[in-house]
Amino acid sequence: MSAAVTKLAYDLVDVFTSRPYAGNQLAVVHGADDLPDESLQAIAREFGFSETAFPMRPTHPDAAYRLRIFTPGTELGFAGLPSVGASWVLATSGQISRGTVLQECGVGLVQVQVDGTGSTLTGAAPHVGPELAALPLLDAVGLAPSDLDPSGITAGIAGCGMDFAYLPVTASALGRATLIPPGTVIEHSPRSVVVVAYDPEDRMARVRKFGLERSDEDAATGAAALGLGVYLTDRKVLPAYGLTDLAVVQGVEMGRPSLLDVRVRAVDGAAEMVSVRGGVTPIATGQIRVPPVIEESVNRHVPVRGSR
Repeated sequence: MSAAVTKLAYDLVDVFTSRPYAGNQLAVVHGADDLPDESLQAIAREFGFSETAFPMRPTHPDAAYRLRIFTPGTELGFAGLPSVGASWVLATSGQISRGTVLQECGVGLVQVQVDGTGSTLTGAAPHVGPELAALPLLDAVGLAPSDLDPSGITAGIAGCGMDFAYLPVTASALGRATLIPPGTVIEHSPRSVVVVAYDPEDRMARVRKFGLERSDEDAATGAAALGLGVYLTDRKVLPAYGLTDLAVVQGVEMGRPSLLDVRVRAVDGAAEMVSVRGGVTPIATGQIRVPPVIEESVNRHVPVRGSR
């Protein structure tokens, strides 16, 4: 092409919801393969969502596409929200096939199954980290020792591609949790604290996810839902064998209710596989300017390769 591309197409979708203006917002920006990292970061900062997804040409022969994921401040090797949302956008626009595909990302290849209304993401290898003292976590989110889940479940770290700190509390305490003050440091803690109120009768978990680095709250966090399945299985809250479904509700306190459907396959008391499904609702399409410093370096939009 004789002229450099100065604008990139994007899709705006709400993820983990079946209706608009709920769930969590995601921008999916197309054709950014040739942009340098600082330009991808600038675009993510401009949108200002919890994550912005950049689908690209795959480098692995088995992958249908490669996904790079940026928060307003950094790149992530893996995240659930953009994996669910971007795969659905690519399938509905015909860039990949519906059904089961492999997504290439920073943690390797992950499986995504796309249908007409959403996507199901299978997490990376489950991981259980150390137990955590509950008092520092309670203090960080503005709660008291009396707010702990009375069943005796211990706080701790778990993940399925990305680690989170999980803090079990009573149902009445969940709504009183507050943003983590900037600069808070918690021993062994990853980037975020997930406050969990679990109802064993309905097999439903109401959660809130608070960031340590940005002092923010997230309306829906797919990776945290995956890790929750690992955590609850390890704590013997979920069955030790077989398949178990868990409904995770998030974002209610933010006015953006989200539903994340988690499925855990357990063997001998440990999660062997965890998946999370979410609906995806289209909101807007448009174009965003390529950051001026690198406009001349972007030559074309090459669609990602379809699945085989």
